[in-house]
Amino acid sequence: MIRDLLVRNWQLKVLALLLALVLWIILIPEEKTFAEKNLSLNLELVNIPPEVEILEPPDTTLNLKVRARKRIINELRPEDFSARLDLSRASIYQQEYLIDTSMIKTPSDVEIVNFSPAYVHIKLERTKKMEMEVVPTIIGRLPEGYRLEKVEVTPTRVMVAGPESKIRARDKVITSPIDASTLTASVVLEVDLILPRPELRLLTPYPRARVNLVIEKKGSGSSAQGGGKQSARSTAPVRN
Repeated sequence: MIRDLLVRNWQLKVLALLLALVLWIILIPEEKTFAEKNLSLNLELVNIPPEVEILEPPDTTLNLKVRARKRIINELRPEDFSARLDLSRASIYQQEYLIDTSMIKTPSDVEIVNFSPAYVHIKLERTKKMEMEVVPTIIGRLPEGYRLEKVEVTPTRVMVAGPESKIRARDKVITSPIDASTLTASVVLEVDLILPRPELRLLTPYPRARVNLVIEKKGSGSSAQGGGKQSARSTAPVRN
């Protein structure tokens, strides 16, 4: 009898079972189902020792695969995550640093399935400090009938720091260009300071300089004997 009950109209019974399964899949709440998503975020380097420099900007992109309920998976953004590598014990002799899940903070109820890379390459170098001369950069020629009597810059020297391989003995700090082609009177200008290489930085709270240009008419004053030539007291080259 039991066998007859199971076999009788078995096609309809199988169809009913399939329909029930389909309805269960369709109607199952999203909070009870999970999905995965790929995200990319930036690994932040923190606690870099003061006596070392990062020689080259490393690739700090982390690729994550995360798992969460369907209800929230589409709302997840890279900004919801953070990743930090503590370099407080970093050494110039080490270039590969391990990344593990403890460094990655995720929203609640989000699981990290996997991530890459497992290591980040960071090249460190000792910090070097050096005082460099500040050289004004003057472009253009003064209008006809005028001469550049004197150039003064303040400060004359500034302290610069950076990776030791990027600081050289003959390095100088220049100013942003000053166009002299329209100047007919003495002027004092504030200009930016430009380092010889982008890896360097100024150890000063005010990264600007004051340049005093003393301009006179040719033939006037005590310098008339110069015959219209630029005074030897000028401390900055005039560039065309």
